[in-house]
Amino acid sequence: MSAIPLLPIPPSRPLLVPSLNALFWGFSSVGLSGFGGVLPFARRMLVDERQWMTAEEFNTQLGMCQFLPGPNVVNLAVVVGKRYQGLPGAITAPLGLLAGPVLIVLLLALLYDHYGTLPQAQGVLRGIAAVGCGLLFAMAWRMGMAIREKPVFWPFTMLTVTAIALLRWPMPLVMIAGLLLSGGMAYWTLGRK
Repeated sequence: MSAIPLLPIPPSRPLLVPSLNALFWGFSSVGLSGFGGVLPFARRMLVDERQWMTAEEFNTQLGMCQFLPGPNVVNLAVVVGKRYQGLPGAITAPLGLLAGPVLIVLLLALLYDHYGTLPQAQGVLRGIAAVGCGLLFAMAWRMGMAIREKPVFWPFTMLTVTAIALLRWPMPLVMIAGLLLSGGMAYWTLGRK
């Protein structure tokens, strides 16, 4: 049985090949664009603005990067850098992605070391913590509302909240129990269909 050679599928538009400099500054703009998640900015930069990838290529590469250990966007930077510039690109792209945020965090750490005990700084940090809690709650709420029509959503949510908040069970135990319970429910539900 002979192997059938696979021919590359030509993209719908010619893709631009970035230089090392373009990789660094492109991913730097992504790294400095958001806090807590820059994936939408990465897609816009790679597909819409710079046209280094098609939308299909982005989805495929992101799917692979989600399978790999580590942050998805950092993995994507490595893949894109390697694709266009080999090993130097695989180093340059994530360096561009992470250099700006690391410098900002170091600067903030220096400022906190010097001014962290001031009441005004403590008030700012309490406000930031409140905003972070609100953002986390809003994200969890939106995720929950996306699956609210599932019949086991509310009981499963109440069990999880009860186990963590009221019974004070350790998080690893709750996660393992939730995994086993949700896996069993999925197996039972799919087996009935």
